[in-house]
Amino acid sequence: MASDTNTMDIQLADPESVGLSSSALERAGAALRNEIARGRLPGAVVLVARHGQIAWFEAFGRLAPDGDAQMRGDAIFRIYSMTKPLVSLAAMMLMESGRLTLDDPLSQYLPEFANPRVARHDGASSGQVQLEPVLRPITLQDLLRHTSGITYEFLGAGSVHKAYREARLGDPRRSNAQMCELLATLPLLHAPGERWGYGHSTDVLGRVVEVVSGQPLGAFLRERILEPLGMVDTAFHVPSAEQHRIAEPFAVDPDNGEPVRLLDPRRAPALEMGGGGLMSTASDYARFVQMLIDGGRFGGTRLVGRKTIELMSADHLGAIPVSSPLLPPGHGFGLGFAVRTQSGVASTPGSVGQYFWSGIAGTTFWVDPQEKLYAILMIQAPGQRVRLRQMFRSLVYAAIDD
Repeated sequence: MASDTNTMDIQLADPESVGLSSSALERAGAALRNEIARGRLPGAVVLVARHGQIAWFEAFGRLAPDGDAQMRGDAIFRIYSMTKPLVSLAAMMLMESGRLTLDDPLSQYLPEFANPRVARHDGASSGQVQLEPVLRPITLQDLLRHTSGITYEFLGAGSVHKAYREARLGDPRRSNAQMCELLATLPLLHAPGERWGYGHSTDVLGRVVEVVSGQPLGAFLRERILEPLGMVDTAFHVPSAEQHRIAEPFAVDPDNGEPVRLLDPRRAPALEMGGGGLMSTASDYARFVQMLIDGGRFGGTRLVGRKTIELMSADHLGAIPVSSPLLPPGHGFGLGFAVRTQSGVASTPGSVGQYFWSGIAGTTFWVDPQEKLYAILMIQAPGQRVRLRQMFRSLVYAAIDD
């Protein structure tokens, strides 16, 4: 496979040697080039590995839509919610060291969450909202699997979502501590454990990591995960010497004509958001994913035990209902990832036990333990992300040939 020369030193395996079809991967590349030619996205970087060997690593299109620079393999992307698995792993490291347990109430570490209230409609035609005490506390497991009742402001138009929007929880000038103090004053959308609901839970978990470890979140991630894995380009901002490698989106969405506004990676924020603040590259993130598929080990370095990875990648929802298009049919949720629970039902190919997550600007990854396969797509095209993720997954699975 052709590959951009501006990359880390990656040795590519012959696709056929790991049970992948070169011609199918070429078709996949042609499909991405077609999307770029149609003006669907400025550029992309893809990385696919099987049996521990990288078989496809390629850059497509342009680094920024208003420049002439070609996309490069070491381009830096805003990965948004692909931050969540890293912060979830950080919490599991603290569990392994006996510093916390998943059943611990959140208020044990963040007292401001001692008395959460859940918003309930009174059933009358007036639609008045009443705040009720919860029957049980938010636990750390709730944060990890998104059953805390904490939501995201952009996921609805009701009174709770309006309160979140007015609070401006993502203001980068706030610290993690200040963001959590503000969030704790807002009502929950659901009671803890009542249903799966995506939200700021991992941001709160990042603050728990800070309190338990005594370090800023970025420092803990750097010391315990990023440096041991050699993830040299992953951080909450991009230093000035490397800013020429930042991948940029279209200024205006090609579908709806709305302005595209993403995080500014050039400034170090006070708010190191555990749920969505990191920047990274395809090759950096591949090191993290390879560690996952190898059961917590990367080369000669073990970050966590194999059983911890098995726990994280298992379904933790069981009978807890899901009412969100963000979690596809046939899937549950583990501790930081969506987890496939059925071979069918979902509209994309995969295996039972597959786990994955994505970022709102378009980046995505998945791990398929049955096929010993993982794949990473790096793009900055928020409006096109759902279709492109589905297309990419279908293209990669079509390349399995053994």
